[in-house]
Amino acid sequence: MKIYDQLIEQKAELAVIGLGYVGLPIALEFARKIKVIGFDINLSRVEMMKNNIDPSNELVASDFEGCNIEFTNNLEDLKNVKFFVVAVPTPIDQSKEPNIKPLLSASKTVGQVLKKGDYVVYESTVYPGCTEEDCVPVLEKESGLVFNQDFKVGYSPERINPGDKEHTLSSIVKVSSGCDAESAEEIAKTYELVVAAGVHRASSIKVAEAAKIIENTQRDVNIALINELSMIFNKMDINTYEVLEAAGTKWNFLKFQPGLVGGHCIGVDPYYLTHKAKELGYHAKIINSGRAVNDAMGAHVGRTVAKKIIASGTSMMDAKVLVMGATFKEDVSDIRNSKVVDVINELKSFSCRVDVVDPHADTNELKEEYGFELVDEMADQYNAVIVAVNHHEYTIMKEQDFKKILSSNGILVDIKGIFRNRIKETDYWTL
Repeated sequence: MKIYDQLIEQKAELAVIGLGYVGLPIALEFARKIKVIGFDINLSRVEMMKNNIDPSNELVASDFEGCNIEFTNNLEDLKNVKFFVVAVPTPIDQSKEPNIKPLLSASKTVGQVLKKGDYVVYESTVYPGCTEEDCVPVLEKESGLVFNQDFKVGYSPERINPGDKEHTLSSIVKVSSGCDAESAEEIAKTYELVVAAGVHRASSIKVAEAAKIIENTQRDVNIALINELSMIFNKMDINTYEVLEAAGTKWNFLKFQPGLVGGHCIGVDPYYLTHKAKELGYHAKIINSGRAVNDAMGAHVGRTVAKKIIASGTSMMDAKVLVMGATFKEDVSDIRNSKVVDVINELKSFSCRVDVVDPHADTNELKEEYGFELVDEMADQYNAVIVAVNHHEYTIMKEQDFKKILSSNGILVDIKGIFRNRIKETDYWTL
């Protein structure tokens, strides 16, 4: 009996390894159709999920209802699993090189319980070749089994977009692949259980890996172009958003906007591709240039604000700045690789006071990760207020709300341009 049939008939279990932003939604979707084991090494997270609490604050208690799932951090509970989905983070280190240690650790975990006939599918974003060249040897070493002969491997990249309630797992076409024709079909059919939008069957694991890595690389390069244009247009005293609005009237103009490019996808994934390219002796010129532009945007915003405060007649040592928003994107609690931190650090380098508020971020996480905390309440007489993240709570604010907390010569800085055409009496700047 093939693996898909075993899963459907409850003769085999599926396990999701890693229950973060990606893993937990996948596990719960599968658990509405088949028996699932949700495995995470973090016991406190496991206990929260047992109580229908998502540690990532993406899902609500009702999302856990009607799911045939067991949460655990005990390796023994994986003994009867036949189909493993690995969904652990693939970050970069301080040198901006891929850090696949979590991936290799997860592979070791799976390898210790791997049996003949089992399937292992990776969802973590990696460079082409990583699954077969880095992960499979770990599986073989730990299990004593032979790849393709004793067990099958596939790759199906995640497309979860944190905070997005419209583009969910089931509504986004899934890319899947396998190590041979049979495994490719079995893996695709398994994902079709939970993906209503359908499954695109990639011709190989490497093709699927490459497809994922260029999705965010393409966005990164395009945003970098717009960010560079915004710096040029600012020197010309031209509003970038008005330029984009005019250019966007042409049918084939790509509608990207300037901004801070952080998070665990767009600001990270291109480094996996450039790393592999470098290994092969090729220097990725456009991708690296795009990364350089986007990585520098936080400091650019901080310096620009400092210059405007000084131009208003206030010394930076006497200045007080409010930064609104610390997460990497709107309406989420995720602070990973938030580029707002670069704005804050640049301002602090001028020795001014910087207050930070965010209705979604956790102050303890910010303290641990970046060394600063949120203030309990906004003060007043700020020389600059920077709306860094367009959380819903901020988008509904009026000009009068900002005037109450700004000094008489204070400036409102709107990184995302959400208040454009709504600010009439206040000194205003956007990218």
